[in-house]
Amino acid sequence: MFSYLHPIVQKDLEEIASSSILNFKKLENKTILVTGVNGMLATYITYTLLYHIEHFHQNIRVLALTRSIDKTNCLFEEFLDKDYFEIVHQDICAPIKYMDRIDYIFHFAGNASPYYINHQPVDILRSNLEGTFNIMELARKNERCKVIFASTREVYGKVDEDSLSENSFGSLDPLDNRSCYPESKRAAETIIRSYFLQYGVDTTIARIAHSYGPGMKIVNDGRVMADFIGNAVRHENIVLNSSGEAVRAFLYLSDATIALFKLAFDGQAGEAYNLSNETEPYPIYQVAQMICEISKDDIQVIFSKDKPKAGYCNYPRVALDNNKIAKLGFLPQVNLKEGLIRTLNSFES
Repeated sequence: MFSYLHPIVQKDLEEIASSSILNFKKLENKTILVTGVNGMLATYITYTLLYHIEHFHQNIRVLALTRSIDKTNCLFEEFLDKDYFEIVHQDICAPIKYMDRIDYIFHFAGNASPYYINHQPVDILRSNLEGTFNIMELARKNERCKVIFASTREVYGKVDEDSLSENSFGSLDPLDNRSCYPESKRAAETIIRSYFLQYGVDTTIARIAHSYGPGMKIVNDGRVMADFIGNAVRHENIVLNSSGEAVRAFLYLSDATIALFKLAFDGQAGEAYNLSNETEPYPIYQVAQMICEISKDDIQVIFSKDKPKAGYCNYPRVALDNNKIAKLGFLPQVNLKEGLIRTLNSFES
């Protein structure tokens, strides 16, 4: 079962802690709030903080904001009785009334899966809009608080460029089923930038593309990697509802976590940074075949004639230009095969 103590998680946390580009001493005597703490990235950010408290005896206070208390209790079972860990149980769409000092906020509340885009689009809009207003008001009340916001590559929309820098923007159809997600992320970025301009709130935005790893949701998600990993964990053939020629480049979770802490420590205020791994672009059918080969079961890739479901991004993929974050010293370290092995192993006891 996935948990903080899983050997794969501990291996990842050790690698994150030993990253030469991170200065975790900046967290000493600080209080850090993580929203959407049950999500894959937010969980690893929180685990990283707890790892530093446990292994390096840093004086850090961790606040985990969640509305799904049962799942949070499971993910952080080992820390429920620790005085440096506190669960903030509420909806992100309600004003946050925590009264003590907060120094960093990792704002990761929200949902990107096609399942929730199809079934709860209003909830996605509210968490990205109302939730971001609530976070920025909280940050404004905490002078010198740094906010790191999880945005998405989808804010760029449909573009006619070979590579997307942070200044590249195209069109979005507001009536497309999926637009509740990228449109509200765009608006959330504008909210964040506005608080920086009007109130001087220190904010950095990460436009994240295709991250995966231990703790990812593999039931009722709908994203390619989540579906493929879910099939393998359940000993099922991987079914493709297309030719599988669409190209994706995937970023392993420990690399994404290192990058996000780098932005927390050294990201320029009021700016956005692309965050992806463009070193290994693969057609998704090759990714599916790689997972079948790694799996210990005799599973294979099956091509279905069913039409793709609604709620997916249909824009042609364009690679992200990661030069801006590379100048801070970040480069992905975990290749796709190694990342897939770790991810599949993380679902074993």
